[in-house]
Amino acid sequence: MTMADKAHQVFEVYGESKCFDDDGRIKRTGSVWTASAHIITAVIGSGVLSLAWATAQLGWVAGPTVLLLFSFVTYYTSALLSDCYRTGDPVTGKRNYTYMDAVRANLGGFQVKICGVIQYVNLFGVAIGYTIASSISMVAVNRSNCFHKQGHHAACNVSSTPYMIMFGVMEIIFSQIPDFDQISWLSIVAAVMSFTYSTIGLGLGVSQVAETGKIEGSLTGISIGTEVTEMQKIWRSFQALGAIAFAYSYSLILIEIQDTLKSPPAEAKTMKRATLISVAVTTVFYMLCGCFGYAAFGDQSPGNLLTGFGFYNPYWLLDIANVAIVVHLVGAYQVYCQPLFAFVEKTATEWYPDSKIITKEIDVPIPGFKPFKLNLFRLVWRTIFVIITTVISMLMPFFNDVVGILGAFGFWPLTVYFPVEMYIVQKRITKWSGRWICLQILSGACLVISIAAAAGSFAGVVSDLKVYRPFQS
Repeated sequence: MTMADKAHQVFEVYGESKCFDDDGRIKRTGSVWTASAHIITAVIGSGVLSLAWATAQLGWVAGPTVLLLFSFVTYYTSALLSDCYRTGDPVTGKRNYTYMDAVRANLGGFQVKICGVIQYVNLFGVAIGYTIASSISMVAVNRSNCFHKQGHHAACNVSSTPYMIMFGVMEIIFSQIPDFDQISWLSIVAAVMSFTYSTIGLGLGVSQVAETGKIEGSLTGISIGTEVTEMQKIWRSFQALGAIAFAYSYSLILIEIQDTLKSPPAEAKTMKRATLISVAVTTVFYMLCGCFGYAAFGDQSPGNLLTGFGFYNPYWLLDIANVAIVVHLVGAYQVYCQPLFAFVEKTATEWYPDSKIITKEIDVPIPGFKPFKLNLFRLVWRTIFVIITTVISMLMPFFNDVVGILGAFGFWPLTVYFPVEMYIVQKRITKWSGRWICLQILSGACLVISIAAAAGSFAGVVSDLKVYRPFQS
């Protein structure tokens, strides 16, 4: 008997009640606003900080155009995916608790395994990317204070390794939160932090433009010959596509977020509203941060707007922004990793249902609060996971390259291909009909973009590895 069958049996016993949903699980309490907070936490992440650099590679015409196109594709395919939360009827159909469950219910077969590998490798990669980004911000706080005391031309070299370890320790602690539904508060705090540092980055870009009275940049982006070779220009432009794709990537956790929503109204309806609100808000922020960052620095736009030291003052404002980045990434790390944690723990429970190490929970008393339920398997496996991601981050701390690879690797399959294919099955769209052809053209175009972005990002990694010495920066 599957978990879903057991859940339906529980529901038959309890019936319609204030405590249980139609699948027998504890009643969900999520709303359009908590879903929006989860999405904004996931979307307005470290990716926003590389958008000025990405815009600089593409120029004033292609940069904003690509941002708008990615926002439209993300919203449209997310709307398709939200219709796949329930199989069959959108109100009473069987729930799919995870992205993989939705693929299994609609596509089945080998595609489920492919989806699982891509999704969880991508989540693993995001954890690495966020560890790198947080350490860069912590280093930036240290360097900012050093520049303030010793002048802008001081060396102020700081190793990122201790800060990666500090971030890893924090994540080991927060990773013991059992499941997605219990991190709403962390998502709300993280969403506030993301607005804080994005607004500061935007404000600094605006003030720089106002101070100089000049808008930097060109229609075609970074200049060939003076800044880069023709080949480098091509690779960087491709890498910029990956960076923008990463900035919009959250589809891989959309089903998990949707599974926190209460009904009525239908979860798909609420999720579409939350997606529209979130994508609209993030696109405005992305356009402003990317464009004003490029307007302020032109071809010299740093890879990370708040840590590349295009700005030196006010140093205390930069410190606030970078601390906000770290707080946000602590939360975003959990939002992304909880689905991976849940998958491993669910699989372990199915394989070893009688193992007390995996299933037994120990009540740890906390004065003034409910006892914390500690699971030994959860403690060990999640700790090992964080340690591995931290060590890999130390070995390859290339922010822009990692961001580009993650964006390229996850964008087409998870944001476009699987949602499109599942929607075609769910809505029984006839092959070779006008709508089917349009959906396939969309999928094919996004595949080409992903391949180009991956090529550019790997070229960047190869270039950086030639001069990098592990654990020394």
